[in-house]
Amino acid sequence: MKKNDKFGKIPIFVLFNKNKKMTNARINYKVIYNALKEDIKKNIYPAGTLLPTELQSAARYAVSRPTIAKVYNQLQEEGFVTKKKGAGTVVIYECNKSNDRTFTFGLLLPGAGESEIFSIINDQLLKYSESRKFNCLWDGATASSADIRRSLISVCCDNYIEKQVDGVFFAPLERVADADKINGFICRKFQQAGIHVILIDRDIVRYPERSEFDVVCLDNFNAGAIMAQHLIDAGCEYIYYFYRPDSANSVLIRLAGIRDTVSSNNLIFNNDSIICDYPDDLKAIGRMKIYPGKTGIICANDSTAAVLMSTLEKAELKISSDLVICGYDDMKYSSHLKHALTSFRQPCTAIADVSVDLMFRRLNGNPDIPVTVTLCGDLIVRKSSRFNDNK
Repeated sequence: MKKNDKFGKIPIFVLFNKNKKMTNARINYKVIYNALKEDIKKNIYPAGTLLPTELQSAARYAVSRPTIAKVYNQLQEEGFVTKKKGAGTVVIYECNKSNDRTFTFGLLLPGAGESEIFSIINDQLLKYSESRKFNCLWDGATASSADIRRSLISVCCDNYIEKQVDGVFFAPLERVADADKINGFICRKFQQAGIHVILIDRDIVRYPERSEFDVVCLDNFNAGAIMAQHLIDAGCEYIYYFYRPDSANSVLIRLAGIRDTVSSNNLIFNNDSIICDYPDDLKAIGRMKIYPGKTGIICANDSTAAVLMSTLEKAELKISSDLVICGYDDMKYSSHLKHALTSFRQPCTAIADVSVDLMFRRLNGNPDIPVTVTLCGDLIVRKSSRFNDNK
């Protein structure tokens, strides 16, 4: 361990009073934190050196030891230092692995044609790439459908590995039969290449299992619970959950939230309440027993709801009279459907923001404990979830 020999260079803070005479001043911990962080980033305290002890820094800055402890704890949380028992506070930040270089990240996200939410996330990542030091490779963010994405994803993966990207933002493949197998294969290849992966929107394993990768997504359990309670409050006594085969595992987490809320309201929710089928199939409608004025359908997303609304009309079932319906994602067309669709808006901008923060956390050498960040969305209520006699 190298001993720090630059303690004498720490600046002494003074203030001027209104008569321009120097006077001692108690300084805020943020001032000390910013000064030390800047010294670390400028390599005044190189990686492997010890910061002054808490007592030494407290004396130097004329503050209490707890104030310095707070500074050192924050520096540790942000990956600049680590506290070692019996040794002291050691700098672990390495300039050549951080802000002295520009990082390159690969995107493996659906194109805007598959889902509008990823268009927003893509735009936010582009915005961040301009304001923070990183570039984005967009090879894996242009596919307009799940099938096209499936055929390109392995090629994009190999391309990113060949280009030695620093990290990848990956929204796992869905709506193809072997999606789980492909997602696991892709993540393992990046892992073997030493490339950090941040999963966006969902994990690569089925709920309630958990992978070893960071995940940033909507709080799907909460979103399911909120939507179920909304329909119950609207007068629904019978609720169905409708999703397509091979959907993402996030739909199962929403299902858990729906089931819990419906059951807690002493209403029936069993296997017959769960419809895994294609929304344009009239036979799928026949699997649901509709109690006029008492039935609600929660669809896994807006695209499923939009198609199902058309199929319900063919089956001569009337929305807002016989039943109510809602979805997720708040797609742009949702408010322009024949029956304006109630939907749950995803926090897309926040998902992108947190994903970037987690990526830099990994690059700064933080522990490899997988982190799951679940973010709250917003219920957008429209006419499709109101019965005609409800205001």
